[in-house]
Amino acid sequence: MADDLFKALADPTRRTILDELTEKSGQTLFEICSRLSMKHQLRISRQGVSQHLAVLEAAGLVETRREGRYKFHDLNTAPLRQIARRWLVADTPGPESTP
Repeated sequence: MADDLFKALADPTRRTILDELTEKSGQTLFEICSRLSMKHQLRISRQGVSQHLAVLEAAGLVETRREGRYKFHDLNTAPLRQIARRWLVADTPGPESTP
């Protein structure tokens, strides 16, 4: 799972998509494409954005839900918290605190 997560985060366009979902979760593909185009001046096709979303979904960073004919994309930060817990050490003295 960590490999998929790091692969997903490695691409700047995917990080921008995550930034947009952080700002407003529950967006449709159309909304995401519009925000990438207008706010970030990214010229990327709907199919390209859809492929990026598929990578983010495979990494667990994006969850989708359907309501009628619309598909909404929500940010899921649980995989990021799992990675952070993997390397966080509870208040142990580090090299910077050694006299």
